[in-house]
Parts: sequence; C-alpha cells; structure tokens
Amino acid sequence: MKMPDRPETWAAALAWLQTIAPSLYAFGLSVTIAVLRVVYGGGTKRQMVLEGALCGFATLTLVPLLEYFGLPQSMATFAGGTVGFLGTEKLRDLAIRWGEKKASA
Repeated sequence: MKMPDRPETWAAALAWLQTIAPSLYAFGLSVTIAVLRVVYGGGTKRQMVLEGALCGFATLTLVPLLEYFGLPQSMATFAGGTVGFLGTEKLRDLAIRWGEKKASA
C-alpha cells in the first residue's frame, strides 16, 4: 500500500489528529492507570488487558459529556485519569446509584 504523497492529505490527517488529541490522551492515561492498578493489586494479564480496555473505552464515552456540560476539552485527561483510577466496578456502582436516584425522583 502506497502512502499518500500529497501535502493536503498529510495536513488533513494532522489536523484531524490535533482535533482528537484530548481524547487520545484521556484514553491512553485511563488504560495506563487501570493496568498499573491491576498490577499493583496482583491481578492477572487477562485482568490487565480487560480492565485497561474497558476503562479506555469508558473514558471515550465520557469525553463528549465534557462538551455537553460546557467544560473544556483539556479536562479530558482528568476524566481519563479518574476513570482509570476508579475502575470499571466502581464506575458501574456509581452509575447504578445515579440511575436509582433518578428513577426514584
């Protein structure tokens, strides 16, 4: 497969990468923290891979909420770090409690 050699193609690709950079940083930080948390807790490689992937993808679903709530995209890294630190179990518990509170209101 031949790489594109037109400058406008490279410019468009770099502009796109710059646009999604906060999400990429958040994803990477979330995965890294989740994997390190599992290693620290004595987990298996399977747990590291799954927890890292789940936290990374959970972060990608939360990043658009920053814009919805009027927060700057620079907060994406904070969101990623928080998700990675809390982990999927705690996030699920928080989501269930939030849903139950909304349902009872």
